[in-house]
Amino acid sequence: MNIFHAVILGLIQGLAEFLPISSSGHLVLFSNLFGLESAEESNLFFDVLVHLGTLAAVLIVYRKEIAEMVREFFSLIRELFGSRRRNISAAPEEDPVHNYRGESRRSVHPARRLIFLIIVATLPLFLILPVKGYIEGMRTRPILVGAALLLTGVILYLSDRISKGRKTERSATWLDALFVGICQAFAVTPGISRSGTTIAGGLFAGFDRKFAVRFSFLMSIPTVIAATLLTFMDALKAGVDTSMIPVYLTGMVVAGVSGFFAIKLLSYLTAKGKFGSFAWYCWAAGLVTIITVLAV
Repeated sequence: MNIFHAVILGLIQGLAEFLPISSSGHLVLFSNLFGLESAEESNLFFDVLVHLGTLAAVLIVYRKEIAEMVREFFSLIRELFGSRRRNISAAPEEDPVHNYRGESRRSVHPARRLIFLIIVATLPLFLILPVKGYIEGMRTRPILVGAALLLTGVILYLSDRISKGRKTERSATWLDALFVGICQAFAVTPGISRSGTTIAGGLFAGFDRKFAVRFSFLMSIPTVIAATLLTFMDALKAGVDTSMIPVYLTGMVVAGVSGFFAIKLLSYLTAKGKFGSFAWYCWAAGLVTIITVLAV
């Protein structure tokens, strides 16, 4: 791998990770067209760094929401430990939840509800673990990846033709979050866009367009962190070529910068109701992938 390869792979990772066009599908496509190795095939440590670059993009774009969620998380911890010290036999008028009319005196903070929704949405991924090896093996079958890109296009096309929803973290239910989480689990298939499928799932669940994008990227954080840690352990076992670190860092920076602008672009297009426009691109990419495989 050289600087040029690192830039190309970082650019593909950054753009395709967030735009609804499937990063895994495009890595397979470019590998077949130009003979490039994917990050996973070339060096595990490079794979770790480019994913850290895209993770940094999410953290920067949604830094305010993340900071608020962190504050609410520690606030919840303090309340849980504090409740153990309080006397459980409180007088009715001192009930911390309801007033004398039986009405709620304090609603749940939106950031706290968002934490709960993200946790629920992450649960379906555990069902994928037993078949993870089989799914990853699909990367070696480009024709299946091409078919998956065509399916991604169908999902995007249909999602842009439903009525606008209004649900946000204040009104979305755990069933809504679970549905989006199932979409995320389905999107581990190479060629199925994670961002496209989860945003579409949110739109089908009645999410507000801006919230659907925000929830999709925020719920990706624990998934990316967990996957990156596992890959990092594998990278350490395989060994790290320190002479290649400048090349790897170049790919990471390119992935982070391109990912930042990809998030901004997708947020803008989704808010304008043009999310489904990416369907045409996915169909074209899927057809090119299938044709190149059949032509060999």
